[in-house]
Amino acid sequence: MSKKLLGVLLATTMFASLLAGCGSTAAAPEAAPAATEAAPADDAAPADDTAAAPAAGGKVGVAMPTKDLQRWNQDGENMQKELEAAGYEVDLQYASNDVQQQVSQIENMINGGCSCLVIASIDGESLGTVMDMAKEANIPVIAYDRLIMKSDAVSYYATFDNYMVGTKQGEYIADTLDLDNAAGPFNMEITAGDPGDNNANYFYSGAMDVLQKYIDEGKIVVKSGQTAFADVATAEWKTENAQSRMENILSTYYADGSKLDICLCSNDSTALGVENALAANYTGEYPIVTGQDCDKANVKNMLAGKQSMSIFKDTRTLASQVVKMVGQILSGSEVDVNDTETYDNGTGVIPSYLCEPVFADANNYKELLIDSGYYTEADLQ
Repeated sequence: MSKKLLGVLLATTMFASLLAGCGSTAAAPEAAPAATEAAPADDAAPADDTAAAPAAGGKVGVAMPTKDLQRWNQDGENMQKELEAAGYEVDLQYASNDVQQQVSQIENMINGGCSCLVIASIDGESLGTVMDMAKEANIPVIAYDRLIMKSDAVSYYATFDNYMVGTKQGEYIADTLDLDNAAGPFNMEITAGDPGDNNANYFYSGAMDVLQKYIDEGKIVVKSGQTAFADVATAEWKTENAQSRMENILSTYYADGSKLDICLCSNDSTALGVENALAANYTGEYPIVTGQDCDKANVKNMLAGKQSMSIFKDTRTLASQVVKMVGQILSGSEVDVNDTETYDNGTGVIPSYLCEPVFADANNYKELLIDSGYYTEADLQ
């Protein structure tokens, strides 16, 4: 055998050995599609921390809708902190509620070498083209809190149980007013979320599935007559949009001194708009006002008696779960999900992990928000 041939064989052997030693890192991106296609069963045991270990040096793109709402700032910060602590490089982008800006940001993430994308969409039906790009590049996608619709590029969905958010709001109203025993009638107005956000329908449906029977019985009366989702939706979840609509309702239906007993609001930004309208235009006793996210301004209003409750969704819990899922995807491990039936995005059911929300009010906020370290006392002064 010539020395030249011997050298080539030795070099080839050494290179193969190096690849074997780095096998878990190099193989991770290619393993991801297999994990995506094989959806775990409902009773799949959660993967242990070892299985969730990240592939060293991986880059993760995190697309958030806006910085205008407190919760998305917290989600983004928690996600970046958790991912970086797990050893990832993070490309975190906010899109100012501009769909084209979000599309451009995701394109940059794809072209910038991201191994996985975590996307909280602005409009769940407007990302089809860029999702096709991700699929073609073999990049797995986790839809974060908002389901991306009509795309088979979505590998997994991580969120809170959105229908349960609504049912908890409805149950809070029913329990507080003792609707099963009270004669009523109680006047209610409804402020739902953005029609482009798939979650808004779940929040609305969950609450209305609890309250509709009381409407049918006449115990709850919606004086404005606005009960259909299309009539009560709030574009972009904007506080000023909710405020303007509630001001119109108050001046049209409650100027005669009629009492408003219930304001069913799907989240805190819409609740804040309703509360602003009440402060400026309503002189009666404050109604029950529901919310979601436990934003600081709304918790302060709870303590001041201007908001009754807010659904607490601890974004630290969701961020931790998504980081685990990213690690499982990129290592080719079984991915932790607990729902394989509910969330159909138009191309099929997306395997999902649902965290459980809880409600906070003036009685339990300290335990949930302060003692857990989510806020400090100073944050709520």
